[in-house]
Amino acid sequence: MTKNLSLSTKTRVSLRNRSRNRVYKSIIKTLIKSYLNNLSTSNFQENLSSLSCIYSKIDKAVKRGVLHKNCGARKKSFLARAMKNN
Repeated sequence: MTKNLSLSTKTRVSLRNRSRNRVYKSIIKTLIKSYLNNLSTSNFQENLSSLSCIYSKIDKAVKRGVLHKNCGARKKSFLARAMKNN
């Protein structure tokens, strides 16, 4: 155990933030996988609503600093391109 109080606090905060960030990233990855799997089988309206939900999650992750702005833009562009090509 460290004697430095600020160091132990920093460690706790970083572990807490890391677990939160992993949850956000995991949710986004799961939604993207299910969207890509359902892309060919679902109809256009279902795809559009799920795409909107994924966009919302990506934007919230970018706002909270989990994802970089360009990473979020790349993910959204990839999803739009996948919908257009299918």
